[in-house]
Amino acid sequence: MGLYLNPDNEKFKKIVSSEIYIDKTGLLNMTNRLFREEKNCIAVSHARRFGKSQAARMIDAYYSRGCNSEELFAGLEISESADYKEHLNRYNVIHFDISSFADEYKETIVSELKRYLYDDLKKEYPDVDYSKTVSSVLYQIYESTKSTGCTGIKFVIVIDEWDCIVRNFSDSPEIVHEYLQFLHSLFKSNESQAFLGIGYITGILPIKKIENESALNNFIEYTMTDPDETASYFGFTEEEVRKLCQSYNMPFDSVKEWYNGYVFENFHMYNPDSVCLAMKKHKLKSYWKNTSAFTSVNRYISLNFDGLKESVITMLNGGRVSVDTETFQNDLSVINSRDDALTALIHLGYLGYDSERKKAYIPNYEVAVAFKSALATGNWTKIADSIQKCEDLLWATIDGDSSKVAELVALAHEAYTSVLKYNDENSLSCAITMAYFTAPAYYNVVRELPSGKGFADIAFIPRSDSGNMPAMIIELKYDKNADSALNQIKEKRYNGKLKGYSDRILVVGINYSKDTRNYECVIETLDGLS
Repeated sequence: MGLYLNPDNEKFKKIVSSEIYIDKTGLLNMTNRLFREEKNCIAVSHARRFGKSQAARMIDAYYSRGCNSEELFAGLEISESADYKEHLNRYNVIHFDISSFADEYKETIVSELKRYLYDDLKKEYPDVDYSKTVSSVLYQIYESTKSTGCTGIKFVIVIDEWDCIVRNFSDSPEIVHEYLQFLHSLFKSNESQAFLGIGYITGILPIKKIENESALNNFIEYTMTDPDETASYFGFTEEEVRKLCQSYNMPFDSVKEWYNGYVFENFHMYNPDSVCLAMKKHKLKSYWKNTSAFTSVNRYISLNFDGLKESVITMLNGGRVSVDTETFQNDLSVINSRDDALTALIHLGYLGYDSERKKAYIPNYEVAVAFKSALATGNWTKIADSIQKCEDLLWATIDGDSSKVAELVALAHEAYTSVLKYNDENSLSCAITMAYFTAPAYYNVVRELPSGKGFADIAFIPRSDSGNMPAMIIELKYDKNADSALNQIKEKRYNGKLKGYSDRILVVGINYSKDTRNYECVIETLDGLS
């Protein structure tokens, strides 16, 4: 048992015994199958805080000969599998977290990795010739563990954050090359075909194809755009979150609005770290905007690529935009187009991706808040100013301050019309929705809600945990008057759809006159119970 060879199960034991633990040991059924496959290496690239490192520690605890984990896994999903004990604590596990080496040992990263590994190996296998290559050393150890008629003890190699060298040292190709050659010894050399049971690596980005390098081209990849069978193991499923909400007495609908939105292979996945914090703190907020990856949002959305600003506004407005993810070079330092910028944000978790329709979207309100913060510190001045006033607009509406509403809607329309190339009616509708940017913190916002004898332009349905917020309907008019908008709401009984959600319903009419560039607003309060 060592730090890098055959780690113990203490870290996974701490994970399992934490206040919130969701059983993801079913992933081990998939890794167990790899022992029987010629292609026995997988690469999982997901956004931060989606459970990649937790899965790595689970793999350590299950396969490592440095511990006895039968009691730890008892009662978990993997313990019901037919081959559960066949693989339990039967392998020599090597585990490296490359990020812990990268900053301290930039120039000597490979020699330090080898030194720490060999120090552990020598304690267990002192009679091996350590002057050889890494693959030769591991092959010698594998051969030494053979007995008559039996295979040797194979290695399970886990490399967490493998890609930080490629990402951080792109300006030092000699370091990257040496590092990739080290990985080649572990995963693709002639010797590794004998000693390697399975390889498991994690990263933020899919594997970058580097010219004349083939160290990792034998890996099966699972990514944010194509998670395939790993979909349910990284993040929390909707059913798992629903059960947590019941246990912690949290409103499921609001948790869903804040943290849902990643759809992988028909699974609706939630950011697990944010969900856990929301449950423990009993508070819904954006827990992600303070992460290190947040600066990437500002950097990418500020790039002046044709169509990028329009795409971001469309997504902030609840829409989806087509994106070609194939042009991305899996390198955050090489962003050459709108599609590259959007694809980078998909892999970082700041955009969801509909793989069937090949469209990107902002997955939930938490991420939308992160975009709002990025815009506030970026170079989209008018749009940022408008978004900063969203909360003022919401409360002005609730307070019935129609003149203030008209003033703030005018600001929003001016900010967004210059970006969105739609006709005036759609531009106004989009601007209104964007102007109420903070409303999803309290409401389910529905555009074109079927109601009465037609469709209400925008409906705000208060959620059960939003306090005494009124239900609201907004009807928009163009070159008419606000009173006609209000009359339409009443005549077509749009408000009927919102009966029972609150003791009052606000009906809001907004009109924009093209010639005078004038906005007018009228607001009335109706009984929401009768």
